[in-house]
Amino acid sequence: MYYEVVGQPDSPICDEQIAKQVQEGDREAFGFLVDRYQSKLQRYGTKFLSRKEDIEDIVQDVFMSAYKNIKSFHTDERFSPWIYRIAHNAFVNGLRKKERSPLITIDFDTLVSHAIYEDPAESEREQKETRDMLDKVLTRINPRYREILVLHYFEEMPYRDIAEVLKIPIGTVGVRIRRAKEALKKILTKTI
Repeated sequence: MYYEVVGQPDSPICDEQIAKQVQEGDREAFGFLVDRYQSKLQRYGTKFLSRKEDIEDIVQDVFMSAYKNIKSFHTDERFSPWIYRIAHNAFVNGLRKKERSPLITIDFDTLVSHAIYEDPAESEREQKETRDMLDKVLTRINPRYREILVLHYFEEMPYRDIAEVLKIPIGTVGVRIRRAKEALKKILTKTI
């Protein structure tokens, strides 16, 4: 289902245009953003929490927060990283409440990040195999690495968007993905 440009039926518009319409007072337009992102954010939430009810509650909170703060969204930027950043914060807070233990606050990866480029040659087959493998062992990986793998392999976000969502340098994204893959290898070699 696409939201239509006023006066131009059947003309799909992008998330940023819909957000602009919401900013201009079209409250109903926000429903189209909810339709576009609800299942994606719920899928993203399953990588943090296991109870469906908790995930659904947090996703609803994400949409309430996004609607409340829609005026702060810059429509010349991409909407997807903006809403994922809100979701990231909400799920991390939900995870903290659930585990009752704080996440590590010293970020060694940020201190030693280097420039990393995305390998455009990574094949679709390799990504599917990695996604399948990740699904099986994700709960056994440090949450810092779990999230970056989810964003890269499940949500198929480029490094630039991941960096924006997590508020880390782009080089740190590459470092964490590499370390996450190493952690995966260790887990898999123990289970084989």
